Amino acid sequence: MLGWIILIFFTVFGVLGGIFLFGRGFYELSVTLFVLIFLIDFFIINRNAYPYRYMIPALILLFILVLYPIAFTIRTAFTNYGTGHIMTRQEVVERLLVDPIYTYIVEESTPLNYGVYVKFDGTQPTSDFVVVVSSATETYIAKDYNVLKSEAGQLILAEAQFLKINESGVKTEVQNGRIELIKDSGNIYKYFYSPDDTSTQINEDYFKYSILFPTMSKIEFVDKSSERYAVRQNEEGKLYMYKIRHMYKLGLAETIEKGKSIVKTVLINTITNRPLIEENGTIYDINEKGEKVAVGGYISGYGLKNFTRIFTDPTVSGPFAKIFVWNFTWAALSVLFTFVIGLILALVLNNPNLRGRAIYRSLLIIPWAIPAFISVLVWKNGFFNETYGILNKFVVTQLFGAEPIKWFNDPFWAKVAVLTVNTWLGFPYMMVVSLGALQSIPEDYYEAAAIDGANKWQRFWKITFPLLMTTIAPLLVGSFAFNFNNFVNIYLLTGGGPAMPNTTTPAGSTDILISYTYKLAFEGGRGQDFGFASAISIIIFLIVGTLSFINFRLSGSFEEVNR
Repeated sequence: MLGWIILIFFTVFGVLGGIFLFGRGFYELSVTLFVLIFLIDFFIINRNAYPYRYMIPALILLFILVLYPIAFTIRTAFTNYGTGHIMTRQEVVERLLVDPIYTYIVEESTPLNYGVYVKFDGTQPTSDFVVVVSSATETYIAKDYNVLKSEAGQLILAEAQFLKINESGVKTEVQNGRIELIKDSGNIYKYFYSPDDTSTQINEDYFKYSILFPTMSKIEFVDKSSERYAVRQNEEGKLYMYKIRHMYKLGLAETIEKGKSIVKTVLINTITNRPLIEENGTIYDINEKGEKVAVGGYISGYGLKNFTRIFTDPTVSGPFAKIFVWNFTWAALSVLFTFVIGLILALVLNNPNLRGRAIYRSLLIIPWAIPAFISVLVWKNGFFNETYGILNKFVVTQLFGAEPIKWFNDPFWAKVAVLTVNTWLGFPYMMVVSLGALQSIPEDYYEAAAIDGANKWQRFWKITFPLLMTTIAPLLVGSFAFNFNNFVNIYLLTGGGPAMPNTTTPAGSTDILISYTYKLAFEGGRGQDFGFASAISIIIFLIVGTLSFINFRLSGSFEEVNR
């Protein structure tokens, strides 16, 4: 019974969570959650699916950690998601309508003097405050505010009403013609700050950073005639209260869409009374010169533009083609060098007449045992440093008398450096694998070949290599796929540099597709471009998947040796 109750609660909360996510625009995650809940319920309720119950933990991890990221990446690749286009259209419109940034001071507005009264905790001021404003004939107080908009616990916009202080229900204590104390429902507020009172300047810093910036600057104070006031800084840096208006409002306007004139709800500039323009997920305002100025961007469908941009934009296609070719070269040479060196060492260590084989094996496996990021940094700073690195300081300049090599500033030598380090890190793995495969080959084959008159090279190419590849070929395919996306070594050693000229994207001469994608997504000089990075990620997936499939099919040809 307890199990059924838990299942019911899990299903109900899962469905409610999926509905909530769907309503917030997280369609892939909500669909993933619905399918996952259905499968879990099916496996538990259906008696014939009983064995699948043990797969539920793995199923949850599969959906959340594999399938959902894939679906999210595919969706993102067809959008303009990135810097300037992070929020939905509704969120951007709300921000333009309510954010205090998009307000302006009314020209005929004269600043109002105000006083801030703060509640104290012992001798320490708190952020609990009320505001008093005085006119020529009346004094008003704003003691409570209503939150109109907030995000992630941060106040965006609030509203407070100005009430006549004698009608607000508070009690005051006046000294020398100024209110010094306000009592409201058992709370006592003491006079703390006023912009024109020099005696309160000592409290200005606390007022700014504990009251004004977090809260008061987000509050719009409304008087009985519905005029709005807010604290703004004047040209002299003084913080006065001015009459303000919002820069944008919703209204009806006639627009042209697909050659047809329609009337729709649009954002309107309250100063110029011109409707704002929306194009490709960006909202534009028109300035005094008639020029379009971007005021906000939102996530919108981008179609195949992220994919076509790779091939049609010269500033992108050029670097992308170079990175694409280098990526294949990097992965192929990394596998080739590590395999050749590892196989040679394995053949040497497999010789039973070699003394101290255990010591040699232990020493040669050290590069594999040390964490890669430590080895990369040692190579970068100890060997390849252009000023005091061992190679330049002792080998190149003193031993050969040549000019120091620009390891990280010359594209060719930077590629040599990353291949050298990757070979150093990868050959122990190939050595261990090859050594294990060599020891599994029966000695009878070699004895029979020797009787037939085969020499060492013939025995290697006719017996050792084919039998070795039966075991090693799938591992070589896996090594190629690993090096194709070997982000860490490239990024730690060269950062993808040196930079390529004549490109609008952060492309480097040693960048591979995955490091290039990372830069586009997180380090782009023009901002983050998640949509374009996702498109490249899909291309990488297709390339690696296709090559792996082809290579596995081809590697199966070596299995004929066993038949």
